[in-house]
Amino acid sequence: MTATAAGTPILTEKQKEELNLSILDYLHTHGLTAAFEALRKETALVQFVADGKQKYSGLIEKKWTSVLRLSKKVKDLEDKVATLEASIPSKKPLTSDFIPSETATFTLTAHRAPIAGMTFHPLYSVLATASEDASIKIFDFETGECERTLKGHTKAVNSVAFDFEERGSQLLASASSDLSIKIWDTSSDYKCIRTLHGHSEIVSSVAFIYPGDLLVSASRDKTVKIWQLSNGICLQTIYAHDEWVRMVVVSEDGRVVASCSNDQSIVISDVATGDVLKKLQGHSHVVECVAFAPVSTGKTILKALNSADSSEPSVGQFLASGSRDNSVKIWNTETGNCVMTLKGHDNWVRSIAFHPNGKYLFTTGDDKTLRIWDLSKAGGDIQKQPIAPIKTYEKVHDQFVRCLLVHEKRPLIVTGSEDHGVKIFSGSV
Repeated sequence: MTATAAGTPILTEKQKEELNLSILDYLHTHGLTAAFEALRKETALVQFVADGKQKYSGLIEKKWTSVLRLSKKVKDLEDKVATLEASIPSKKPLTSDFIPSETATFTLTAHRAPIAGMTFHPLYSVLATASEDASIKIFDFETGECERTLKGHTKAVNSVAFDFEERGSQLLASASSDLSIKIWDTSSDYKCIRTLHGHSEIVSSVAFIYPGDLLVSASRDKTVKIWQLSNGICLQTIYAHDEWVRMVVVSEDGRVVASCSNDQSIVISDVATGDVLKKLQGHSHVVECVAFAPVSTGKTILKALNSADSSEPSVGQFLASGSRDNSVKIWNTETGNCVMTLKGHDNWVRSIAFHPNGKYLFTTGDDKTLRIWDLSKAGGDIQKQPIAPIKTYEKVHDQFVRCLLVHEKRPLIVTGSEDHGVKIFSGSV
């Protein structure tokens, strides 16, 4: 009982003595005389005192009670873990045609300045928001509670991004007008573990690249930079724009990035080499935002275009852009052609997001609206005839709606505004 199968003792000699004394006490207390005498003779523990006042008196019962208590705690914790695991959303994207409810479930008012960026955690009910008040707020979107505030930047925080689910989503990146990018470790109470310097102007946008230990950023200094996360070294600087680069996004396979600029263009660049693959031009004003279409949306676009090509769309083949010319355009990144134009906004288009059902595109803008476009219902010569939205939510915020998120696995839509507020809408079919 006191040695492992390999013969290495588990208990020290002193511990064995205390255990045997505790057993003797138990046997004596409960009148098990024969067993008591036999054990006492075999162990030769003549120092045993049966007065109930020794260190070992009643120890067996106390230890056994503790074991039972711990066993119950373990069972309770196992039940809690099972409940939490069940609450984690499936990796499978939503396919239902949900749209936002008319009224926000929560209105979050923790920031003291306009909202500049937002991101969902891929696994948990966590929403991170970036603001011109130089802070990042971490919310539980199921309760609307602000769980913590991250401070470290000295000027406006313009963009935030969580790392990919495949890497555990432990990192949060933020880009700021203080010319820096910060990396925060969510597993260590959101401690800032690295600050990246290299841009000479405001850092507008940041995104993780997967696969690979990489990060990409865009800046007012007209460049896009690709960074090595592990050491903070800038691996590539892409000089493809003539003016402020507003936003950068990454294709699902991590092979290319798309950036948009005040120079009215969108540039598709190779992550590995930094080479410019395509330059998309067609907007007549600043391009504020871009988003790669998921493959499921690519299928919808090809069908709407009555494409004779029966092959599957490639990853990153289609891209949406929103501009200060009040329009949204859909591009084929392989040909460089604009294949759809969406018109309906009365002011700048500030953010765009694809719906996980593969059909809808959501947009927001300075006209304070949220608009939904059904790409599957495009008809006629859609290259020449602008598509109209199927639904418009008027005055979503009191001021410009700068940010928009659509959750990939839950029916949730979030908007962020110049009015300092964030609104969370539940989806309804």
